[in-house]
Formats: sequence, structure tokens, C-alpha cells
Amino acid sequence: MLLREVIGNVFRRLRNERGITLRELAERAQVSVPYLSEIERGRKEPSSEILAAICRALELELTDLLNEVQFDLATAVRAALPIRLQTTSIQVAQSAPRSIGSSRGSYSGTAQVFDLVA
Repeated sequence: MLLREVIGNVFRRLRNERGITLRELAERAQVSVPYLSEIERGRKEPSSEILAAICRALELELTDLLNEVQFDLATAVRAALPIRLQTTSIQVAQSAPRSIGSSRGSYSGTAQVFDLVA
């Protein structure tokens, strides 16, 4: 995932949470609607001046934007990591057969029992 994509996703999410249209945000930030749309879709890498203008338009501190981006990046990285189980130290050992019986005596027998040994 590219940084510009995460920044765009954060801007779009915050804009929607605030109930602001793309056109309204573009006017407030003094950028064109197509350019803002490209930023939100992660297709354009905005300059620091544009980032600051969009943050001001959203009444958002730049540090808050960066915190949101950091959280989204960390979440994306965690979601992309494969889960690896360490199974090399687990063994299956067969135990002695155990007697099974019901309380009413209608079924009884023996069963094979396996234990997981770590």
C-alpha cells in the first residue's frame, strides 16, 4: 500500500464523517475538484502545501492527519502479515485406550485417545 493511497483514504473518510462534499472541500482548500478527487483516490501525491490546505479545510491539525495515517498503515500491515503457527514443537502421542460408558449403561466401549504434547 502506498502512502498517497493511505493519505487519500484518510482524507475521504474524514470528509465523509464531517458531511462535506468533495466540491465543498475543494473550495475550502482552494484546489480543483478533479485534483482533490485524484488525491482521495491515491493517484496524486500532494505537496506539503496542499496537505496543509486540505487539513485547514477539514479543521484538522497536520499531526492529527499523520496519526490517522500511521494508524491506518499499521492496521494494513498487520492485516497483510501471514499467520504462522509454530507446529514443530507439537507432537501427537497415542494414549492407552480408555473405557467409555454412559450413566445409563446403554453404551460402553473403548476409544482411541490422542494427546497433543507441546
